[in-house]
Amino acid sequence: MSENKFVISEKVEKPITKDMIGLFFEDINLAADGGLYAEMLENRSFEAINSMGAPRNYVLQEDNIYGWNSISGKEKNLQISSNDPVSEKNPHYLRFTAEKSGEGFSNKAYDGISLVKGMKYNVSFYAREVNYLKGDIKVQISKDGKIFGDSTVKFIVAQENEPDGYAGMVGDCESKIWRKYETQITALDNIQKAKFEILLTEAGVVEFDLISMIPEDAVEGIFRKDLFNALANLHPSFVRFPGGCIVEGTSLMRRYYWKNTVGELKDRKIQTNLWALQGGNTLYANQMQDSHYMQSYGIGFYEYFLLCEKLSTAERKCQPLPVLNIGVACQFRSYQTVPVNSPEFMEYVQDALDLIEFANGPVDSKWGSLRAQMGHPESFNLELLAIGNEQWESRQVDVAPRYIAFEKAIHKVYPEIKCLGTAGPFVNHELHTKAWDFYRENCAKNPDFAYAVDEHYYVAPQWLYENVDFYDNYPRNIGIFAGEYAGHDCNLTNSVESGIAEAAMLTGMERNGDIVKLASYAPLFNRIGHSQWTPDMIWFDADKVVLTPSYYVQKIFSDYSGSEALVLNGQEKDLRNQKLYVSAVKDGSKKIIKIVNGDENAQKINLVNEDGSELNIEAETLILQAKDGKYKAPTENGSVDPHGPNKSINAEKMSNLELCNIRFPEECECVNKTALINGQIEIPGKSLLVLKF
Repeated sequence: MSENKFVISEKVEKPITKDMIGLFFEDINLAADGGLYAEMLENRSFEAINSMGAPRNYVLQEDNIYGWNSISGKEKNLQISSNDPVSEKNPHYLRFTAEKSGEGFSNKAYDGISLVKGMKYNVSFYAREVNYLKGDIKVQISKDGKIFGDSTVKFIVAQENEPDGYAGMVGDCESKIWRKYETQITALDNIQKAKFEILLTEAGVVEFDLISMIPEDAVEGIFRKDLFNALANLHPSFVRFPGGCIVEGTSLMRRYYWKNTVGELKDRKIQTNLWALQGGNTLYANQMQDSHYMQSYGIGFYEYFLLCEKLSTAERKCQPLPVLNIGVACQFRSYQTVPVNSPEFMEYVQDALDLIEFANGPVDSKWGSLRAQMGHPESFNLELLAIGNEQWESRQVDVAPRYIAFEKAIHKVYPEIKCLGTAGPFVNHELHTKAWDFYRENCAKNPDFAYAVDEHYYVAPQWLYENVDFYDNYPRNIGIFAGEYAGHDCNLTNSVESGIAEAAMLTGMERNGDIVKLASYAPLFNRIGHSQWTPDMIWFDADKVVLTPSYYVQKIFSDYSGSEALVLNGQEKDLRNQKLYVSAVKDGSKKIIKIVNGDENAQKINLVNEDGSELNIEAETLILQAKDGKYKAPTENGSVDPHGPNKSINAEKMSNLELCNIRFPEECECVNKTALINGQIEIPGKSLLVLKF
């Protein structure tokens, strides 16, 4: 067992950001619909699209009935219509015919409905009569013929003198009136993989749209509580949203357009998700398991802003960090752009100005008034805005003039907004260097040109170990945003190996906290059995949440942050030779020491004061390591292509997590205690040690 020396300095080297660690949210792996968005039903608005093919060569087919089935098997009794809909933005709805009492239809939900005994669930839907004068509507959750919760809703029949009511003639009772119905179901028992069902109590014809089921405990009636709590426990300083590649879209028509995601829920135009297509470039070469992956925008820009507000605490504000399209479709999937000198491009610029008004504007402004109508007259206090997601200069895409146009227009009206640029996804590449040259040159002339530059890297753990000093020699005149990064081991798992390598990299970011302003692991969520990308920070299904080693690393660096970096005098370089990676910060009167052991074997470290004496203290200690200290190195070899095909986990194995040993999080543990430190401490192999004293 090797022994090393670490001198703990009393001297402060420089002030650093205390609020570096944040979140990157993209609707991938069913992160929003089927994830954080608490809506339990799938295709609630009958607008589903089946995406077939590949990112550069695909077809989209309407499949409006997806997820819905006749309970009796009479599928002809389920018809899709679009005549006089609830909303012109989402025109399709269901016309259901019950030939006798008790017939109905069901929704498969996301892997079925899961209920918790005693929990209440809010159910709502729009309905109107076609020919149904006497019956009511029953809503229930069932499995194998057993009912686990139900409620009967009194159906309201239109009257002859009612505006837009039916003609009143016998046999001609079709109404134009959509009514919203609300009820509540109480779970009679715990159940998984059940069905949501709607039944008519009499024979007749009724039309339905916007059918919803949300747990009563959903935060703000929007966010799934256990997933929200997992985010809140990270104490993030920001949320970068809504992506990611979905910002850009497979085409500009299918980009994430923020104005389609605000206002009444029924009027938010639903569209297919970019991540319904993945891998290869041959038409029909592959149809993904989640080829019907949609964006309902139940979490739209208003909800993202609200999420940040709900994640804020008295100690730490969680800042919203929206990412806007700059007239460029995803460069991994398309060559489509809007010319910079065109009126159409200026619409993209205006969208940015309108977004700032929506977030911060007074209630008598156009977009500020919409925010107020949605329930938030107060400003969201937007300060940060990312111009572009992951663009790089190419023969098809001119990134620099686009950023210049956005920055100039934004700062002319809103000089207080901090704009963030992008260096693309290729670190250690000529394109990365040229991007940084552009921002540094312009920031030398105008310090407000860019607050920080966003750079992304999905890399092997070894790269993270070898590049802990990545930011040591960066010029100090412009901030850095590590907007997407992760350690990708050879199996693409959330392994202890990857988590510890990420911790090593974070010691380097923390030491350079004067210029590394923001950092966010990516991606955030993965619904078990629905992967388009691995690894991910938080895994979940309908019933549980699985926190990965990467999650705990992020939490530790967030919880144990400081505002000043202590002098290391170059010893961090010597320790790296022993696979030890360190940072030392001050938080008020407290010192916080982080030591990462990247070696598989335990190592002893002698802790000494500047005068050479042993460090004898009582300290709060925390060790993150493989469960029971039993580290297992990845056993497979292979290259990592983060933008290539990514097979889904077999959902049938999810009932026994131990069976799923590929791409599933490795278990880890945090050992937290107060301990007496008498000059020496042992740090286990592949672990992160924190001392606070």
